[in-house]
Amino acid sequence: MTAIPGTPVTPNAASTPVTPQQTAARVEELLDRLAQQDPAAAATAEELVRALMDFYGAGLARAVGLLSGRSGAPLGALLDDEVTAGLLVLHDLHPDDLPTRVGRALRGADAGTLDIVELDEQQGRLTLREVKSGHGCGCGSTNASLQERIEASLSCFAPEITTVAIAPADPAAREPALLQIGLRPGLAEAR
Repeated sequence: MTAIPGTPVTPNAASTPVTPQQTAARVEELLDRLAQQDPAAAATAEELVRALMDFYGAGLARAVGLLSGRSGAPLGALLDDEVTAGLLVLHDLHPDDLPTRVGRALRGADAGTLDIVELDEQQGRLTLREVKSGHGCGCGSTNASLQERIEASLSCFAPEITTVAIAPADPAAREPALLQIGLRPGLAEAR
């Protein structure tokens, strides 16, 4: 396989996991670069990409069809995998509806302390609420890290979700303060 001039060649692409978004961005970058050098070659390259997408889509459709008819849940592992789920969503082959895929994304992001408050499919907006107050140490960087993990996971499982908001825990749902039992001030001095 020959490389496009000026494009670095990765010796072993299988050793480096890539997200569907990274791949799409890379393909766009390469097609844009090719279009600047040779518009006719760029049109041919776009046709090649479409042909490969059709081929891979047909293969994925067949795999989903073959696994769906089996006893047990052989399709479950594929649906839980970020890369495979991203490919199935890209080809409109994912059998789960959006709320189920969002649930898979939250599990994949290890967001167990969050509940879905609102899932607006039309606006692509997901609002989550902390079930209990704070994550880990309670610092903002932990919440930012959680938000980044959720957004990355959603980009594979449910790319139609473009906005994620995490609301703080409901004050009424917080754990009650511990009751401190001690001696009354006058009794403590008498001892």
